[in-house]
Amino acid sequence: MKKIHFIGIGGIGVSALAQYYLKRGHKVSGSDLIASEITDFLKKKGVTIMIGNNTEHIQKDFDLVIYSPAVKHNNLELLQAKSYNIKAISYPEALGELTKEYYTIAVSGSHGKSTTTAMVSLILIKAGIDPTVIVGTKLKEFNNSNFRMGKSKYLVIEACEYDGSFLNYQPNIVVITNVDKEHMDYFKTFSNVKKTFKDFIKKLPPNGYLVFNSDDPNARALNSLSARPSTKSKFGALVPVVKNSVGYSLRQKEAKKMILGIPGKHNVSNALAALSVARILKVPDSISFESLKQYQGSWRRFEIKQGKTNGKKITIISDYGHHPNEVLATLTAAREKYPKKKLWLIFQPHQYQRTYYLFKDFIKVFRKVNIDQIIITDIYDVAGRETKAINTKVNSELLVKKIARNNIQYMNMNQAETYVKEHIKSGEVLIIMGAGNIYKLADKF
Repeated sequence: MKKIHFIGIGGIGVSALAQYYLKRGHKVSGSDLIASEITDFLKKKGVTIMIGNNTEHIQKDFDLVIYSPAVKHNNLELLQAKSYNIKAISYPEALGELTKEYYTIAVSGSHGKSTTTAMVSLILIKAGIDPTVIVGTKLKEFNNSNFRMGKSKYLVIEACEYDGSFLNYQPNIVVITNVDKEHMDYFKTFSNVKKTFKDFIKKLPPNGYLVFNSDDPNARALNSLSARPSTKSKFGALVPVVKNSVGYSLRQKEAKKMILGIPGKHNVSNALAALSVARILKVPDSISFESLKQYQGSWRRFEIKQGKTNGKKITIISDYGHHPNEVLATLTAAREKYPKKKLWLIFQPHQYQRTYYLFKDFIKVFRKVNIDQIIITDIYDVAGRETKAINTKVNSELLVKKIARNNIQYMNMNQAETYVKEHIKSGEVLIIMGAGNIYKLADKF
């Protein structure tokens, strides 16, 4: 038994890895700046949780310290661990070591990773393959957890591109759902985004598989890389590149056969990706289709709840969407699901840098969507990923002003709650969207 400590244990990926080591019989502890649903959940599981960033949290007899990618190099706990000569590695590095022990299915892409990872996992479970799963959202099928321990050689993971994290992994199957202008605070240019995905594909062994969305031009372009038998490394040696690739598309006949419990063409696309993986692993289509039909979505991915405020019964949709294309996909799906109902939206932009780099894209989306009443709250400040120079250049009031629609307004969170409670009517739909703390607002309805 080892003593393993996690810095930033409240993160959605880090918390899943903590559960893995706990299941393996190790003594697990972790710290985070604030308590959350996730830290409370881990505490109930048996993880020792510490709130705050304190050198006293690090004990000399720790065998390993794993830290979130959000943790800076001058973090007090990280520095203390190094002063004790304790091995300290990042979450992507730790997960990378884990991928070497399994046949790893890595689901990547700018959007749709969590849903696709969940779909792949549930198909494999239903097929009796019994995978271990690390996913970036909580699943009802996992007892509201983002982790599942399996007994087979298969590992299904959500592979994020931010900070080049997925370049630490050793996958056998790679899924690319799409490639978009995301995490521009790190990548700076879209060319860098595409290059990083190319580098990720090169991690596949010669007998590996690339599953890509052929409806997405940038994902489709990556397939040209996989078609080559080899490529030269910077050292001049020949490096094998994956020869096996499978494209999926909404144009294929299987798209019409999909019966899903969650709305939207983007989710049909995610389901087709999961179906492609299942076929590679020889899972019968009948099992895949039945599993996809039963999937009812996950935490904050078009999560439908029934609410009540001032005696009025309303429908609430809690959604994690925070990129312009995610916002458009979710709101389009909402209108398709509720064509005749009045739709309200409270949207919390996530990160000043994302809002700044994608400002014009947000304007286009909010001018386009068919939503009756839109409220945009203050931008959620992401600790460690903001700069003062950009923070002063963009805010929600400016975004609302530039969108220039009669049915859109800026309010802070408290004002938005009060306004909606006073004006929404029975039978109407309230969408609460964003990747920050706005999900807590859903509970107030």
